[in-house]
Amino acid sequence: MSAILETHLPLPLARRGKVRDVYDLDEHHLFVATDRISAFDVVLSPGVPDKGAVLTQISNFWFRRFGHVENHLIETEFDRFPAAVRAHPELRGRSVIVKRCSVVPIECVARGYLVGSGWSEYKNSGTVCGIELPKGLTVASKLPAPIFTPATKEESGHDVNISFERMSEIIGADLAGQLRDLTLTLYSEAANYARSRGIIIADTKFEFGLYQGRIVWIDEALTPDSSRFWPADQYAVGSNPPSFDKQFVRDWLETTGWDKTPPAPELPREVIERTREKYLEAYRQLTGSELRF
Repeated sequence: MSAILETHLPLPLARRGKVRDVYDLDEHHLFVATDRISAFDVVLSPGVPDKGAVLTQISNFWFRRFGHVENHLIETEFDRFPAAVRAHPELRGRSVIVKRCSVVPIECVARGYLVGSGWSEYKNSGTVCGIELPKGLTVASKLPAPIFTPATKEESGHDVNISFERMSEIIGADLAGQLRDLTLTLYSEAANYARSRGIIIADTKFEFGLYQGRIVWIDEALTPDSSRFWPADQYAVGSNPPSFDKQFVRDWLETTGWDKTPPAPELPREVIERTREKYLEAYRQLTGSELRF
């Protein structure tokens, strides 16, 4: 098993997120997916080996597949990176050079199935993020059509669901409409492809930025961290299928009595190994190939 990757590069650090580090490279950014894993908005220890590489390469796969949509990628081939980056070979396969974009402060979420917080709201009100849905649905029901449910981007704590009208007030009606339509189109096309590979994408979130006045797809793309992936052969309406993401970690944490405030319990080796395999399995099934560095 590979070593767990953390980054402490001799480059200006622009931003350190829960799982990604962003470094300044003059007019561009170096985007590094570490092996950190978070749950319930807390970074856990230790990380999951190869997780950063899986997230990076799944994202690159989707960005290439939807090449007609402008994305943030400048360079993905490590051997063509600047010498200062190539001096750190541990970054191979888990880092990309990207455009400096002005980030739109909205999480663009598409939901195709009734699950998670959406199911909780529907049980109480018959709606998801204020959108009225047909009566008689149950957990894991496929929605009549995918819905767009934006959320604010919060630096700490949970993102907050908002209405499309509130999104329009924050960023403007024209941009909000374009991002809604783009989100639903990307989700529908990706979900159709994934279904042909035996994976159901129940929901996903996209992030977008502006670059020289144009909308650009940024951050990660349809990964197990930003999406809910279900094995199609285990899907059944009325039950929450096992997923390809960190749900295995969440389930273990729920057995520990942890109150979801830092510090979190240390993850046991068997949980880390099983989680790593779920990420690798998602990559293999979606792309049809083995992860390479």
